[in-house]
Amino acid sequence: MNGVTDFISGVQLNAQFYAEVVRPLVAGWPHAAARIGSGSDVLGFDTERSTDHGWGPQLAVFVDAGSVEAVQRVIDERLPEVFRGWPVRYGWDHVPVGHHVNVASLGEWLVGHLGVDASRMLSTTDWLLIPQQKLLEVTAGAVFHDDGAVLVRTRERLSWYPEQVWLWMLAAQWRRIAQEEAFVGRAAELGDDLGSRLVVARLAREMMRLWFQFTRTYWPYTKWFGSAFARLPDSTPLRLALEGALTADDHATREAALVTAYEIAARRHNDARLTDAVDPEVRPFFDRPYRVLMADRFAEACLARVTDPELRGLRLIGSVDQVADSTDLLSDGHLPRQLQALYRFRPA
Repeated sequence: MNGVTDFISGVQLNAQFYAEVVRPLVAGWPHAAARIGSGSDVLGFDTERSTDHGWGPQLAVFVDAGSVEAVQRVIDERLPEVFRGWPVRYGWDHVPVGHHVNVASLGEWLVGHLGVDASRMLSTTDWLLIPQQKLLEVTAGAVFHDDGAVLVRTRERLSWYPEQVWLWMLAAQWRRIAQEEAFVGRAAELGDDLGSRLVVARLAREMMRLWFQFTRTYWPYTKWFGSAFARLPDSTPLRLALEGALTADDHATREAALVTAYEIAARRHNDARLTDAVDPEVRPFFDRPYRVLMADRFAEACLARVTDPELRGLRLIGSVDQVADSTDLLSDGHLPRQLQALYRFRPA
């Protein structure tokens, strides 16, 4: 830990780094400064362990496009070598050694990070193509200074989906559960215990994602997914039910725990009053003896509230996070834009 014995979060460290080092250097220019972007500290999950890898003094500084070169030159020339015992210039993995005070215009930075200049209004397709981890990296963290409040307003506008997009994505999330909820029993019936457990794990993730949507919270990528879920309001009963399903050694116990989880999620849906109320009780899967929610009922209730003709003209595949699970795709600001064909309007 570079001789530093008392751990503080990266956000705290960089608040001090900005106030004591960077702000005096850029005070002559209107600017915003923040600790946003990638990094465990932005999401509030950094610990002492985090300090061994890509952690330390780092800031995003936003100025007018015409001032970027001059401000960057001052930063390059006048940063100290060390701050509070931490090297100011460092590297990791394939990142070369250098300082990590990134100077840019806000629009340029957002295009690089999200694939679109989100300081302006986003289209429906824009919203669907931005991974939630990338939205978190813009809306989490901390802003230390913001002349004109442009960054603050942008973060507020990006804090959650427009209601019509939200309802459509919620419908897609319920559809994902509907598509696999009967497979737990069918796999168990064939003696495929591993397959049954695998489906339970998939359903557990989908129901956890549902809770993120209920609480208007973007979900992070896999490393922080469970930790972020545990922070969500009222998530403990669902967590306990899902843990019961995941650890059960027989199908009957597994199904009973899933039934509890289904009904918790269904009642939470009704409590949100986003749609007309839907009967939250489980039922047999048609003529088969598997107890399921028949979650398509909730998807249809959501779709009944979607009036946007563009969304109603799309297949219910969900956003890029619901369509794809590739880290290489979802961690890239530009690559998801190549999936625009999935969201071309098709009149219903």
